[in-house]
Amino acid sequence: MDSLAGRTAFVTGGARGIGLAIARSLAGRGVSVAVADLDEPSLHAADAELSTVTTSRSYLLDVRDRGRYPEIADAVEAELGPVSIVVNNAGVIDSVAPSRMDHTLWDYVMGVNAGGVYNGLQAFVPRMIERGLGGHIVNTASAAGLFVDGQSLLYKSGFLYHASKYAVVGLSESLRVELARHGIGVSVLCPGPVATDMVENTQRFRPADAPVRSATITTILAAAQKLVRDEGVQPSVVGELVVDAIIHDRPYILTAPDNAAPIRSRMEALLDAVPQEPVQPE
Repeated sequence: MDSLAGRTAFVTGGARGIGLAIARSLAGRGVSVAVADLDEPSLHAADAELSTVTTSRSYLLDVRDRGRYPEIADAVEAELGPVSIVVNNAGVIDSVAPSRMDHTLWDYVMGVNAGGVYNGLQAFVPRMIERGLGGHIVNTASAAGLFVDGQSLLYKSGFLYHASKYAVVGLSESLRVELARHGIGVSVLCPGPVATDMVENTQRFRPADAPVRSATITTILAAAQKLVRDEGVQPSVVGELVVDAIIHDRPYILTAPDNAAPIRSRMEALLDAVPQEPVQPE
């Protein structure tokens, strides 16, 4: 995209943290912005702030709600015009010990992190294809969607979180190939630690019937929250990286230089597993 001015963007998880930072960066480029979130007070505050910079609207939305999504998409386009930038950013970070595997928590984490991304895609991508005017999709995954590091507190997030974020990376990579012929770019955001309250926000909306966290998981998540708040990159930096990726159609958006080593280690392990000769059937 040579210019973003005059376009309309839809951003989920847009009331706080990374989502709001992305919305701010887009608004600063003359983009009309629709933000969706479950945090109603923060949603109103975000809308009030963004409306001083650009045309904006806010929508209360649980990204797992498939029935509500088409209604929101219709409302956004009726009020702000055709959406050509979609940022599927809403996410949660939660986990459970393998000995306590539970469908409730699996459905919650996968429903928000992976299902929420898909719901946003289904609501807007067919419209973008039909209009034939191009556009761009940004799906928020995590560095935890690129590698597992059992020695690092930040990437010891549990199999549920890793599974959901790996899914978003794979979905984004494959969709990028399929949408290229329609002039629609796809980027996947895989941030390292960012100074947000994601862990605490997840707790607020956690299902009442989800299993109680073990002492180990509770300790890991609490320490991770403190670490990202104290040492994480500022959301505004991520917002600018995302806008740059949209303009230049970059496939990946990463934020942490120290992610290079574990990514390289994983790639080397995969290459080492490739047979040197074709495997012969028995």
